[in-house]
Amino acid sequence: NIMAYDAYDKAYDAKPENKKKRAARNKARRMLAREGLVKKGDGKDVDHKRPLESGGKTVRSNLRVLPKAKNRGRGNNT
Repeated sequence: NIMAYDAYDKAYDAKPENKKKRAARNKARRMLAREGLVKKGDGKDVDHKRPLESGGKTVRSNLRVLPKAKNRGRGNNT
């Protein structure tokens, strides 16, 4: 539904800070995809060891691959 997406876009995507975080997550996934560690539909997430919200950067040393269930299923304390 186009109207529903417009509401979502205005509420979330349009915020500059969220656009910046999404771009960083996309960049991280591309970096590890180039290394062959992840691919589309593989059930894996690219995780920032130090989260972006805590000042983490999108650099190779701050990235790791986790199963989607582990990364999204609970708080990431490891």
